[in-house]
Amino acid sequence: MENNYEEIFAHVLPAIESKRNEFFVYQYETVSEKDIWKYCVTKKWRKKDISLLPLYQIINDILTISPAEFMTFEQIDNQRTSNWFAEINHDELRMLLNSDFEEK
Repeated sequence: MENNYEEIFAHVLPAIESKRNEFFVYQYETVSEKDIWKYCVTKKWRKKDISLLPLYQIINDILTISPAEFMTFEQIDNQRTSNWFAEINHDELRMLLNSDFEEK
């Protein structure tokens, strides 16, 4: 299945590049082709078998992504996958979460 995704990605890459260029015009310079593809696979087509979708629908789905819906997905995905307490050690985390802690 993964190989099929890569094949479809290579086939629709011009549409993805066009969408990335559109995002660039709207000052979203950090968006890559892989980011757009990830959005499509995990959001637009999450309950669909991509290999069964007609090519025109795949391209239409890519070209109709709005910057707002893409950035909302990116923000939610970043919040979901980030570890907010990565820089805090175990003792500091326990101190932070312990409501009975009194500073001496």
